[in-house]
Amino acid sequence: MNGERKVLSLLEITRLIQYTLNEQFTAPVWIRAEMNKLNLYPQSGHCYPELLEKQNGKIIAQMRANLWRDDYSRINAAFLRVLREPLKDGINIMFLAKVSFDPVYGLSLRIMDIDPSFSLGELEKEKMLTIEKLQKEGIFDRNRKLPLPLLPQRIAIISADTSKGLADFSKVIDNNPWGYRYFCMLFPALLQGDQAAGQIIAQLGRIRKVKHHFDVVAIIRGGGGDIGLSCYNNYELAGTIARFPIPVMTGIGHSTNETASEMVAFVNAITPTELADFLIQRFHNFSVPVSKAAEMLQKRGIQLLSEHLALFNGTLRVFRSASLGWVNKGNHDLDAMRGKMTHAARNYFTISGKEIHLAEQKIMLMDPVNILKRGYSITMKDGKSVKDPSLLADGDEIETRLLGGNVKSIVYKP
Repeated sequence: MNGERKVLSLLEITRLIQYTLNEQFTAPVWIRAEMNKLNLYPQSGHCYPELLEKQNGKIIAQMRANLWRDDYSRINAAFLRVLREPLKDGINIMFLAKVSFDPVYGLSLRIMDIDPSFSLGELEKEKMLTIEKLQKEGIFDRNRKLPLPLLPQRIAIISADTSKGLADFSKVIDNNPWGYRYFCMLFPALLQGDQAAGQIIAQLGRIRKVKHHFDVVAIIRGGGGDIGLSCYNNYELAGTIARFPIPVMTGIGHSTNETASEMVAFVNAITPTELADFLIQRFHNFSVPVSKAAEMLQKRGIQLLSEHLALFNGTLRVFRSASLGWVNKGNHDLDAMRGKMTHAARNYFTISGKEIHLAEQKIMLMDPVNILKRGYSITMKDGKSVKDPSLLADGDEIETRLLGGNVKSIVYKP
């Protein structure tokens, strides 16, 4: 039975596969796939990318490829020029590859070129999908509609602590010529690369827990040009910014092709310095009118004081003149009243003197001595004058007072 079987050696079968593939793939072919991992080896400069194809989230094809050092350098330079980002993990690519098979090393997929315009389209597609999802959810402009505090002074900064952009921002904020003061707190995170979106989202989560301590959030990046911006088209990051409860401002240092995260942010500045200028201008917009109002109030105050001082001096002159008139009139009236009172007093004393003199004369006429001088006598009993003889009894002792002396008598009634 063994004689009926056709048995191929391992070499024969591998050569058959090699022949078949060589017949099928006589020239390099363009292939579309997701580059899950670049797998760059810095020492050699070679890459061994892991390529995937997914359908409904499931991997339906998977293969490893080779990208030699010289090809990698040339392709990466093209990516930096067209996409303004390096060749990296997690992007969709369209690449030219040579398919070959070796009996010892097996199937080989050598990448010879990668079209950066295809990947650019894929990145732009990701951006548009993110924007579309946020618009459908009704949150695309939610953060931009938040009220901005009159003086945004407390700033939560998301940046790398060694970022040149952060240094530029801090220099402008801290050394502004008007002396405006800000409180800034750093929440460190990577600002570019595959891990950037996750770290920024995590720091936004931390800030959300203490949001009452801050007026705004500033995402600041600098020193990297336009490289590594694809993370800002990430739906989760853009959505977190759009939903954030306080204004989020971006200054990530590029001037072309706004990312989704920048589009949903409250303010997007081209550079960290421009963002710092925006915050300072906010203070300036408040400070200048206040200063002008203070100057106007001071001038108006001086003017009013001058006007009222003039009015007061005028009133004082009128009052002084009127007072002098009143005093003079009072003095005149007082002199006239004094004259009248003196005249009246003199008349009173003259009349009173006459009346007193007459009274004295009457009193003198009524003096008993004067009565006795006229020949009259006064009869007294027990020291009291007797006016009615019927009041005397027989034998009473009486005393008769005459001008020349007193005579005592005994009453005798017949």
